[in-house]
Formats: sequence, structure tokens, C-alpha cells
Amino acid sequence: MLFALGEPVAFVALVVAFLLGLVLRAVAMRFTARVVGLGDGRRLLRLSPREDIDPFGAVAAAIGGMGWGRQLPVDEVPRWRGRGRAAAVFAAGPVACILAGELIIAGFALVFPAEYLAELNPGWILRGLPLPMGAQVMLSLGTGLLTFGLLALIPIPPLDGFGLLWNALRRPGASMNWMRLWFEDKNIGALVLLVCAFFPTSYPFLLMIIDFLGILFLRIWA
Repeated sequence: MLFALGEPVAFVALVVAFLLGLVLRAVAMRFTARVVGLGDGRRLLRLSPREDIDPFGAVAAAIGGMGWGRQLPVDEVPRWRGRGRAAAVFAAGPVACILAGELIIAGFALVFPAEYLAELNPGWILRGLPLPMGAQVMLSLGTGLLTFGLLALIPIPPLDGFGLLWNALRRPGASMNWMRLWFEDKNIGALVLLVCAFFPTSYPFLLMIIDFLGILFLRIWA
């Protein structure tokens, strides 16, 4: 997001998109857990800063354009009622953010010229683009939410995609437990993602990954 400081409207919209992503993720995951019978019905459906904000994810958002929320450990989502139910909990947050982002981008496509979307990559938008104010707000909000959800689906800790991968396996083996040990318990996963957010400084690897994952979702409305 700091790359977008030259465009204050885009910068503010991207900050709001990150915060909205955290809220949508938290609410969607807790609501889904409650619906499928895996959650604590006493927990409120709202953002809890201590439980939902990851400091490393916030730093990545500031430096690399987009970040992530605090990891939900796979041990906290029991598989005994079915792996599909557990996987649905991990999928709910990213999917909610992707759908919200796509809805805003669809609205953008109805209001502004389609050429904008035909020529842009998600990473460029996360760095701030000199567009009319209304276009900046809608495109930054939509792309911010979209990329928050897409990034969360990468299957390594601390991202939600790891929970999906874990529950897709009938019996997670030694390699998965090794990944949990190093990428989750020792925070190697967060370190790898932070490195991708910082380097190379001209166009971080994290933005390249986001471009690869999100360009189709962006241009489908062009």
C-alpha cells in the first residue's frame, strides 16, 4: 500500500479494502463454522483484533500491497464431523472476499470504460493508479478485496489455503506435519511471504503472484 501514497484516494481505499477483508474473513469463517456445527455458538460474528489481525500480514499489506489475517490452526477445526465441513470453514473467508471484490469490480465495469480493466493488472492497482476519484475508489476497493481472498488461498501456513489442503487429505502425512512444524510453529511461512512482499523492491514477488492469480478475475469484466 505504501507504493500508493502518491495517490491518496487509492491509498485510503486500499487500507479500507484490507480492513474489510479482515472483517469479511472473520465473519464468514465463524458463520460457516456455526452453520456446519463446528463452531462455538457463543462467539460473536465480528472482528476480534487479537484473534484476527496478523502483524506480519499487516506489514505485508503495507509493503507488498496486500496481506493476510491471523492463521486459524487446523487443530481448531475438528475433522470428526467430516473433512468437507472443516474445509468449508477455511474456504469461507477467502471466497467471501473474492465474491465481494468481484461484485465491486462488476459495478466498476458498468460505470466506467471497459478499457480500464482490459489493460490493468491487479498489482498495478495495488500500487495506486492516477484515475478519476470514483474509479480509484471502486477499483482499489474491489481489487483489494479480490487479492486479499486470492492470496489467502495459497496452500501454505499461515494462509487459509493450508487448511483447505490439510482437510483435502484423508490422512495428512509426514510432509504435511513437517510443513506445520516449520511454516506454522516456527513462522517460516510468514517469513517467506514477507520476503516475497519486500523483494525485489521495484516490483515484489508478492505482486507477481497476485497478478498471476488475479488477472483473469479482473479482466473477466472487461
